[in-house]
Amino acid sequence: MLDIKRIAEDKDNIKVTLLNRNCDVDIDSVLVLYNKLKDALKKVETLKEKSNKFSADIAKFKKQGKDTKDIVKMVADDKSNIKILDQSIAELEKELKSALAYIPNIPDSSVPIGKDESGNVEVLVFGDKPKFDFSPKAHWDLGNDLKILDQTTAANITGSRFCIYRGLGARLERSLINFMLDTHTKNGYTEIFAPFMVNADSMFGTGQLPKFEEDMFKVASTDYYLVPTAEVTLTNMHSQQILNQLNLSYCAYSACFRKEGGSAGRDSRGLIRQHQFNKIELVKICTQESSQEQLEIITKDAQSILQLLELPYRIIELCTGDLGFSSAKTYDIEVWMPSYNRYVEISSCSNFGDFQSRRSNIKYRDSNGKTKFAHTLNGSGLAVGRTVAAILENYQQNDGTITVPKVLLPYMGTDKISL
Repeated sequence: MLDIKRIAEDKDNIKVTLLNRNCDVDIDSVLVLYNKLKDALKKVETLKEKSNKFSADIAKFKKQGKDTKDIVKMVADDKSNIKILDQSIAELEKELKSALAYIPNIPDSSVPIGKDESGNVEVLVFGDKPKFDFSPKAHWDLGNDLKILDQTTAANITGSRFCIYRGLGARLERSLINFMLDTHTKNGYTEIFAPFMVNADSMFGTGQLPKFEEDMFKVASTDYYLVPTAEVTLTNMHSQQILNQLNLSYCAYSACFRKEGGSAGRDSRGLIRQHQFNKIELVKICTQESSQEQLEIITKDAQSILQLLELPYRIIELCTGDLGFSSAKTYDIEVWMPSYNRYVEISSCSNFGDFQSRRSNIKYRDSNGKTKFAHTLNGSGLAVGRTVAAILENYQQNDGTITVPKVLLPYMGTDKISL
Protein backbone atom coordinates (compact mmCIF):
# COMPACT_ATOMS: atom_id res chain seq x y z
CA MET A 1 0.00 0.00 0.00
CA LEU A 2 1.27 3.45 -0.87
CA ASP A 3 1.81 6.11 1.78
CA ILE A 4 -1.02 8.63 1.34
CA LYS A 5 1.34 11.41 2.42
CA ARG A 6 3.68 10.45 -0.41
CA ILE A 7 0.77 10.62 -2.86
CA ALA A 8 -0.28 14.04 -1.56
CA GLU A 9 3.25 15.47 -1.69
CA ASP A 10 4.17 14.04 -5.12
CA LYS A 11 0.78 13.86 -6.83
CA ASP A 12 1.85 14.73 -10.37
CA ASN A 13 4.77 12.29 -10.44
CA ILE A 14 2.62 9.52 -8.94
CA LYS A 15 0.07 10.04 -11.71
CA VAL A 16 2.75 9.71 -14.39
CA THR A 17 4.29 6.56 -12.89
CA LEU A 18 0.88 4.91 -12.57
CA LEU A 19 0.11 5.71 -16.21
CA ASN A 20 3.41 4.04 -17.09
CA ARG A 21 1.99 0.97 -15.36
CA ASN A 22 -1.16 1.17 -17.51
CA CYS A 23 -3.07 1.96 -14.34
CA ASP A 24 -5.81 4.56 -14.62
CA VAL A 25 -6.43 5.45 -10.96
CA ASP A 26 -8.31 8.63 -10.03
CA ILE A 27 -5.67 9.98 -7.66
CA ASP A 28 -7.57 13.27 -7.26
CA SER A 29 -10.60 11.50 -5.79
CA VAL A 30 -8.34 9.66 -3.35
CA LEU A 31 -6.84 12.97 -2.26
CA VAL A 32 -10.32 14.45 -1.80
CA LEU A 33 -11.00 11.65 0.70
CA TYR A 34 -7.68 12.30 2.39
CA ASN A 35 -8.36 16.03 2.73
CA LYS A 36 -11.85 15.35 4.11
CA LEU A 37 -10.27 13.04 6.68
CA LYS A 38 -7.65 15.62 7.62
CA ASP A 39 -10.33 18.31 8.04
CA ALA A 40 -12.47 16.02 10.19
CA LEU A 41 -9.48 15.10 12.37
CA LYS A 42 -8.60 18.75 12.82
CA LYS A 43 -12.19 19.64 13.76
CA VAL A 44 -12.54 16.82 16.27
CA GLU A 45 -9.18 17.67 17.84
CA THR A 46 -10.24 21.32 18.24
CA LEU A 47 -13.60 20.29 19.72
CA LYS A 48 -11.96 17.87 22.16
CA GLU A 49 -9.51 20.54 23.35
CA LYS A 50 -12.41 22.97 23.81
CA SER A 51 -14.58 20.38 25.56
CA ASN A 52 -11.75 19.38 27.93
CA LYS A 53 -11.06 23.02 28.81
CA PHE A 54 -14.67 23.89 29.58
CA SER A 55 -15.28 20.60 31.39
CA ALA A 56 -12.49 21.61 33.77
CA ASP A 57 -14.05 25.06 34.11
CA ILE A 58 -17.42 23.65 35.17
CA ALA A 59 -16.07 22.31 38.46
CA LYS A 60 -14.17 25.55 39.07
CA PHE A 61 -17.24 27.74 38.36
CA LYS A 62 -19.45 25.61 40.60
CA LYS A 63 -17.06 26.17 43.53
CA GLN A 64 -17.26 29.89 42.81
CA GLY A 65 -21.07 29.71 42.86
CA LYS A 66 -21.41 30.69 39.19
CA ASP A 67 -24.21 29.52 36.92
CA THR A 68 -22.88 26.67 34.74
CA LYS A 69 -26.07 25.86 32.85
CA ASP A 70 -24.93 27.36 29.55
CA ILE A 71 -21.43 25.92 29.72
CA VAL A 72 -22.80 22.46 30.61
CA LYS A 73 -25.07 22.59 27.55
CA MET A 74 -22.18 23.72 25.35
CA VAL A 75 -19.98 20.84 26.55
CA ALA A 76 -22.82 18.37 25.96
CA ASP A 77 -23.32 19.72 22.44
CA ASP A 78 -19.59 19.48 21.78
CA LYS A 79 -19.51 15.86 22.97
CA SER A 80 -22.43 15.04 20.68
CA ASN A 81 -20.64 16.65 17.74
CA ILE A 82 -17.44 14.81 18.66
CA LYS A 83 -19.32 11.50 18.54
CA ILE A 84 -20.71 12.34 15.09
CA LEU A 85 -17.26 13.39 13.86
CA ASP A 86 -15.63 10.22 15.25
CA GLN A 87 -18.14 8.12 13.31
CA SER A 88 -17.44 10.15 10.18
CA ILE A 89 -13.69 9.75 10.67
CA ALA A 90 -14.03 5.97 11.02
CA GLU A 91 -16.03 5.82 7.77
CA LEU A 92 -13.56 8.08 5.94
CA GLU A 93 -10.59 5.99 7.15
CA LYS A 94 -12.29 2.82 5.93
CA GLU A 95 -13.12 4.41 2.57
CA LEU A 96 -9.58 5.76 2.16
CA LYS A 97 -8.00 2.40 3.05
CA SER A 98 -10.24 0.68 0.51
CA ALA A 99 -9.26 3.17 -2.20
CA LEU A 100 -5.55 2.82 -1.43
CA ALA A 101 -5.84 -0.99 -1.48
CA TYR A 102 -6.49 -0.93 -5.23
CA ILE A 103 -3.55 1.34 -6.14
CA PRO A 104 -0.47 -0.64 -7.31
CA ASN A 105 3.08 -0.04 -6.18
CA ILE A 106 5.22 2.68 -7.71
CA PRO A 107 7.96 1.29 -10.01
CA ASP A 108 11.54 1.89 -8.96
CA SER A 109 13.23 4.64 -10.97
CA SER A 110 15.54 2.04 -12.56
CA VAL A 111 12.65 0.07 -14.12
CA PRO A 112 12.45 0.44 -17.93
CA ILE A 113 9.31 2.20 -19.18
CA GLY A 114 7.12 0.12 -21.46
CA LYS A 115 3.47 -0.59 -22.22
CA ASP A 116 3.56 -4.40 -22.03
CA GLU A 117 5.87 -7.42 -22.12
CA SER A 118 7.34 -6.18 -25.41
CA GLY A 119 9.11 -3.53 -23.34
CA ASN A 120 10.89 -6.05 -21.10
CA VAL A 121 14.68 -6.08 -21.25
CA GLU A 122 16.86 -9.19 -21.52
CA VAL A 123 19.73 -8.88 -19.04
CA LEU A 124 21.34 -12.36 -19.06
CA VAL A 125 21.37 -15.58 -21.08
CA PHE A 126 22.84 -18.77 -19.58
CA GLY A 127 23.64 -22.11 -21.15
CA ASP A 128 23.35 -23.60 -24.61
CA LYS A 129 20.01 -24.74 -25.96
CA PRO A 130 19.98 -28.50 -26.62
CA LYS A 131 20.48 -29.69 -30.17
CA PHE A 132 18.53 -32.80 -31.10
CA ASP A 133 19.14 -35.15 -34.03
CA PHE A 134 15.48 -36.18 -33.75
CA SER A 135 12.13 -34.41 -33.40
CA PRO A 136 11.83 -33.53 -29.69
CA LYS A 137 8.53 -34.17 -27.93
CA ALA A 138 6.54 -31.97 -25.57
CA HIS A 139 6.75 -32.87 -21.90
CA TRP A 140 3.10 -33.97 -21.74
CA ASP A 141 3.71 -36.49 -24.52
CA LEU A 142 6.91 -37.68 -22.89
CA GLY A 143 5.12 -38.00 -19.55
CA ASN A 144 2.31 -39.97 -21.13
CA ASP A 145 4.66 -42.26 -23.07
CA LEU A 146 6.72 -42.97 -19.96
CA LYS A 147 3.57 -43.34 -17.83
CA ILE A 148 4.82 -40.78 -15.29
CA LEU A 149 2.30 -37.97 -15.90
CA ASP A 150 -1.44 -38.63 -15.99
CA GLN A 151 -3.72 -35.66 -16.59
CA THR A 152 -6.58 -37.86 -17.80
CA THR A 153 -7.05 -39.61 -14.44
CA ALA A 154 -6.57 -36.30 -12.60
CA ALA A 155 -9.34 -34.77 -14.75
CA ASN A 156 -11.65 -37.67 -13.84
CA ILE A 157 -11.12 -37.34 -10.08
CA THR A 158 -10.87 -33.54 -9.93
CA GLY A 159 -11.04 -31.61 -13.20
CA SER A 160 -8.92 -29.90 -15.82
CA ARG A 161 -5.54 -28.33 -15.01
CA PHE A 162 -4.59 -31.02 -12.50
CA CYS A 163 -2.05 -33.81 -12.87
CA ILE A 164 -1.17 -37.12 -11.24
CA TYR A 165 2.52 -38.06 -11.09
CA ARG A 166 3.35 -41.77 -11.16
CA GLY A 167 6.46 -43.79 -10.32
CA LEU A 168 9.65 -41.98 -11.31
CA GLY A 169 7.60 -38.92 -12.17
CA ALA A 170 6.49 -38.64 -8.55
CA ARG A 171 10.06 -39.30 -7.42
CA LEU A 172 11.39 -36.57 -9.72
CA GLU A 173 8.95 -34.03 -8.27
CA ARG A 174 9.87 -35.04 -4.71
CA SER A 175 13.59 -35.06 -5.53
CA LEU A 176 13.42 -31.53 -6.91
CA ILE A 177 11.63 -30.27 -3.80
CA ASN A 178 14.30 -31.72 -1.53
CA PHE A 179 17.15 -30.62 -3.79
CA MET A 180 15.86 -27.03 -3.94
CA LEU A 181 15.31 -26.80 -0.18
CA ASP A 182 18.74 -28.30 0.54
CA THR A 183 20.40 -25.83 -1.84
CA HIS A 184 18.67 -22.76 -0.41
CA THR A 185 19.26 -23.71 3.23
CA LYS A 186 22.96 -24.12 2.43
CA ASN A 187 22.82 -20.56 1.06
CA GLY A 188 21.58 -19.21 4.40
CA TYR A 189 17.79 -19.44 4.14
CA THR A 190 15.82 -20.72 7.13
CA GLU A 191 13.45 -23.48 6.06
CA ILE A 192 9.81 -23.04 7.05
CA PHE A 193 6.90 -25.46 6.69
CA ALA A 194 3.73 -23.41 7.05
CA PRO A 195 -0.04 -23.93 6.63
CA PHE A 196 -1.49 -24.14 3.14
CA MET A 197 -4.42 -21.97 4.27
CA VAL A 198 -4.29 -18.36 5.40
CA ASN A 199 -6.80 -15.77 6.57
CA ALA A 200 -8.00 -12.71 4.67
CA ASP A 201 -5.70 -10.36 6.61
CA SER A 202 -2.66 -12.29 5.38
CA MET A 203 -3.90 -12.19 1.79
CA PHE A 204 -4.45 -8.45 2.11
CA GLY A 205 -0.97 -8.01 3.55
CA THR A 206 0.85 -9.36 0.50
CA GLY A 207 -1.54 -7.75 -1.98
CA GLN A 208 -3.71 -10.63 -3.21
CA LEU A 209 -6.81 -9.09 -1.62
CA PRO A 210 -8.97 -7.32 -2.43
CA LYS A 211 -7.99 -6.79 -6.08
CA PHE A 212 -7.34 -10.42 -7.05
CA GLU A 213 -9.94 -12.25 -4.95
CA GLU A 214 -11.50 -13.86 -8.02
CA ASP A 215 -8.20 -15.61 -8.76
CA MET A 216 -8.04 -17.21 -5.30
CA PHE A 217 -9.60 -20.39 -3.92
CA LYS A 218 -11.62 -19.54 -0.81
CA VAL A 219 -12.74 -22.24 1.62
CA ALA A 220 -16.52 -22.00 1.81
CA SER A 221 -18.08 -20.68 5.04
CA THR A 222 -14.68 -19.69 6.44
CA ASP A 223 -12.25 -16.78 6.40
CA TYR A 224 -9.58 -19.07 4.93
CA TYR A 225 -7.97 -19.04 1.50
CA LEU A 226 -5.75 -21.72 -0.06
CA VAL A 227 -2.32 -20.15 -0.54
CA PRO A 228 -1.45 -19.04 -4.08
CA THR A 229 2.20 -19.04 -2.96
CA ALA A 230 4.17 -19.44 0.27
CA GLU A 231 5.06 -15.76 -0.08
CA VAL A 232 1.82 -15.08 1.81
CA THR A 233 2.71 -17.18 4.84
CA LEU A 234 6.40 -16.32 4.97
CA THR A 235 5.89 -12.56 4.75
CA ASN A 236 2.98 -12.47 7.19
CA MET A 237 4.89 -14.37 9.87
CA HIS A 238 6.04 -10.89 10.91
CA SER A 239 2.83 -8.91 10.43
CA GLN A 240 2.08 -6.42 13.23
CA GLN A 241 5.67 -6.69 14.50
CA ILE A 242 8.58 -4.34 15.12
CA LEU A 243 11.72 -6.34 14.30
CA ASN A 244 15.02 -5.93 16.08
CA GLN A 245 16.81 -8.37 13.77
CA LEU A 246 17.31 -7.93 10.01
CA ASN A 247 18.00 -9.26 7.37
CA LEU A 248 15.69 -12.28 7.41
CA SER A 249 15.80 -14.99 4.71
CA TYR A 250 13.23 -17.78 4.50
CA CYS A 251 12.53 -20.64 2.11
CA ALA A 252 9.49 -22.88 2.08
CA TYR A 253 7.85 -25.63 0.12
CA SER A 254 4.11 -25.35 -0.43
CA ALA A 255 1.43 -26.57 -2.71
CA CYS A 256 -0.02 -23.51 -4.50
CA PHE A 257 -3.59 -23.01 -5.63
CA ARG A 258 -4.73 -20.59 -8.34
CA LYS A 259 -7.85 -20.33 -10.46
CA GLU A 260 -5.84 -19.02 -13.42
CA GLY A 261 -8.75 -16.77 -14.35
CA GLY A 262 -8.48 -15.27 -17.82
CA SER A 263 -6.03 -17.94 -18.99
CA ALA A 264 -8.50 -20.18 -20.81
CA GLY A 265 -6.79 -21.92 -23.70
CA ARG A 266 -3.30 -20.91 -22.55
CA ASP A 267 -0.98 -23.82 -21.75
CA SER A 268 -3.96 -26.07 -21.07
CA ARG A 269 -1.80 -29.15 -21.67
CA GLY A 270 1.06 -30.22 -19.45
CA LEU A 271 2.47 -28.71 -16.27
CA ILE A 272 2.91 -25.06 -17.17
CA ARG A 273 -0.41 -23.66 -15.95
CA GLN A 274 -2.08 -25.75 -13.25
CA HIS A 275 -4.72 -25.02 -10.60
CA GLN A 276 -2.51 -26.86 -8.07
CA PHE A 277 1.27 -27.00 -8.27
CA ASN A 278 4.30 -27.26 -6.00
CA LYS A 279 6.74 -24.43 -5.51
CA ILE A 280 9.72 -23.47 -3.39
CA GLU A 281 9.46 -19.84 -2.31
CA LEU A 282 12.20 -17.48 -1.17
CA VAL A 283 11.35 -14.45 0.97
CA LYS A 284 13.57 -11.74 2.39
CA ILE A 285 12.67 -9.01 4.90
CA CYS A 286 15.31 -6.33 5.14
CA THR A 287 16.19 -2.70 5.73
CA GLN A 288 15.17 0.00 3.29
CA GLU A 289 18.78 0.64 2.33
CA SER A 290 19.63 -2.98 1.45
CA SER A 291 16.62 -4.13 -0.56
CA GLN A 292 18.03 -3.50 -4.03
CA GLU A 293 21.15 -5.47 -3.14
CA GLN A 294 18.95 -8.23 -1.69
CA LEU A 295 16.99 -8.38 -4.96
CA GLU A 296 20.19 -9.20 -6.83
CA ILE A 297 21.02 -11.86 -4.22
CA ILE A 298 17.61 -13.54 -4.27
CA THR A 299 17.68 -13.58 -8.09
CA LYS A 300 21.14 -15.15 -8.03
CA ASP A 301 19.96 -17.78 -5.53
CA ALA A 302 16.93 -18.66 -7.67
CA GLN A 303 18.94 -19.03 -10.87
CA SER A 304 21.54 -21.18 -9.09
CA ILE A 305 19.03 -24.05 -9.19
CA LEU A 306 18.90 -23.90 -12.99
CA GLN A 307 22.68 -23.67 -13.19
CA LEU A 308 23.10 -26.78 -11.03
CA LEU A 309 20.51 -28.59 -13.15
CA GLU A 310 22.36 -27.37 -16.29
CA LEU A 311 19.18 -26.02 -17.84
CA PRO A 312 19.45 -23.10 -20.29
CA TYR A 313 17.64 -19.95 -19.19
CA ARG A 314 17.54 -16.21 -19.46
CA ILE A 315 16.72 -13.31 -17.12
CA ILE A 316 14.56 -10.41 -18.18
CA GLU A 317 13.78 -7.21 -16.31
CA LEU A 318 10.10 -6.36 -16.44
CA CYS A 319 9.11 -2.95 -17.74
CA THR A 320 6.59 -0.69 -15.99
CA GLY A 321 3.64 -2.00 -18.01
CA ASP A 322 4.34 -5.65 -17.12
CA LEU A 323 5.06 -5.32 -13.40
CA GLY A 324 2.95 -7.22 -10.89
CA PHE A 325 0.56 -5.26 -8.68
CA SER A 326 2.75 -5.18 -5.55
CA SER A 327 6.18 -5.04 -7.18
CA ALA A 328 8.52 -2.07 -7.48
CA LYS A 329 11.10 -4.00 -9.53
CA THR A 330 11.04 -7.54 -10.93
CA TYR A 331 13.36 -9.97 -12.69
CA ASP A 332 11.74 -12.95 -14.41
CA ILE A 333 13.81 -16.09 -14.90
CA GLU A 334 12.73 -18.06 -17.97
CA VAL A 335 13.82 -21.61 -18.76
CA TRP A 336 14.21 -22.88 -22.33
CA MET A 337 11.40 -25.21 -23.45
CA PRO A 338 12.16 -27.00 -26.75
CA SER A 339 8.50 -27.85 -27.51
CA TYR A 340 7.55 -24.18 -27.20
CA ASN A 341 10.70 -23.07 -29.03
CA ARG A 342 10.92 -20.23 -26.51
CA TYR A 343 11.77 -19.39 -22.93
CA VAL A 344 9.03 -19.91 -20.32
CA GLU A 345 8.85 -18.20 -16.92
CA ILE A 346 9.97 -20.43 -14.05
CA SER A 347 10.66 -17.80 -11.40
CA SER A 348 9.80 -14.20 -10.68
CA CYS A 349 11.99 -12.27 -8.21
CA SER A 350 10.62 -8.97 -6.92
CA ASN A 351 11.43 -6.11 -4.58
CA PHE A 352 8.23 -4.71 -3.08
CA GLY A 353 9.86 -1.90 -1.13
CA ASP A 354 7.61 -1.01 1.82
CA PHE A 355 4.39 -1.72 -0.14
CA GLN A 356 3.61 -5.03 1.60
CA SER A 357 5.00 -4.02 4.99
CA ARG A 358 2.60 -1.05 5.14
CA ARG A 359 -0.30 -3.42 4.49
CA SER A 360 1.01 -5.99 7.03
CA ASN A 361 2.49 -3.43 9.45
CA ILE A 362 6.00 -4.90 9.49
CA LYS A 363 8.51 -2.48 10.98
CA TYR A 364 12.06 -2.46 12.33
CA ARG A 365 14.26 -0.21 14.42
CA ASP A 366 17.26 1.29 12.69
CA SER A 367 20.64 1.90 14.35
CA ASN A 368 19.31 5.16 15.82
CA GLY A 369 16.25 3.45 17.29
CA LYS A 370 13.92 5.02 14.72
CA THR A 371 11.00 2.85 13.62
CA LYS A 372 10.70 2.29 9.85
CA PHE A 373 8.69 0.05 7.55
CA ALA A 374 10.72 -2.95 6.40
CA HIS A 375 11.28 -3.82 2.76
CA THR A 376 10.10 -7.23 1.54
CA LEU A 377 11.23 -9.37 -1.38
CA ASN A 378 10.31 -12.74 -2.79
CA GLY A 379 11.24 -15.12 -5.57
CA SER A 380 10.35 -18.61 -6.73
CA GLY A 381 13.20 -20.95 -6.14
CA LEU A 382 11.71 -22.64 -8.25
CA ALA A 383 8.28 -23.63 -9.56
CA VAL A 384 8.67 -27.41 -9.28
CA GLY A 385 6.24 -28.60 -11.95
CA ARG A 386 7.73 -26.29 -14.55
CA THR A 387 11.19 -27.56 -13.60
CA VAL A 388 9.99 -31.14 -14.17
CA ALA A 389 8.68 -30.08 -17.58
CA ALA A 390 11.99 -28.41 -18.45
CA ILE A 391 14.00 -31.49 -17.44
CA LEU A 392 11.80 -33.83 -19.46
CA GLU A 393 12.10 -31.70 -22.59
CA ASN A 394 15.77 -30.69 -22.37
CA TYR A 395 17.09 -34.07 -21.22
CA GLN A 396 15.03 -36.30 -23.55
CA GLN A 397 16.85 -38.90 -25.61
CA ASN A 398 16.22 -40.38 -29.05
CA ASP A 399 14.95 -43.64 -27.50
CA GLY A 400 12.28 -41.80 -25.53
CA THR A 401 14.06 -41.98 -22.16
CA ILE A 402 15.05 -39.05 -19.97
CA THR A 403 18.57 -38.61 -18.62
CA VAL A 404 18.52 -37.51 -14.98
CA PRO A 405 20.58 -34.35 -14.27
CA LYS A 406 23.78 -35.26 -12.41
CA VAL A 407 22.93 -33.14 -9.36
CA LEU A 408 19.72 -35.15 -8.84
CA LEU A 409 21.34 -38.59 -8.91
CA PRO A 410 21.63 -38.85 -5.08
CA TYR A 411 17.92 -37.99 -4.79
CA MET A 412 16.60 -40.11 -7.68
CA GLY A 413 18.68 -43.25 -7.22
CA THR A 414 18.75 -43.76 -10.99
CA ASP A 415 20.35 -42.00 -13.93
CA LYS A 416 17.52 -42.57 -16.37
CA ILE A 417 13.72 -42.35 -16.52
CA SER A 418 12.33 -45.08 -18.75
CA LEU A 419 9.50 -47.55 -18.97
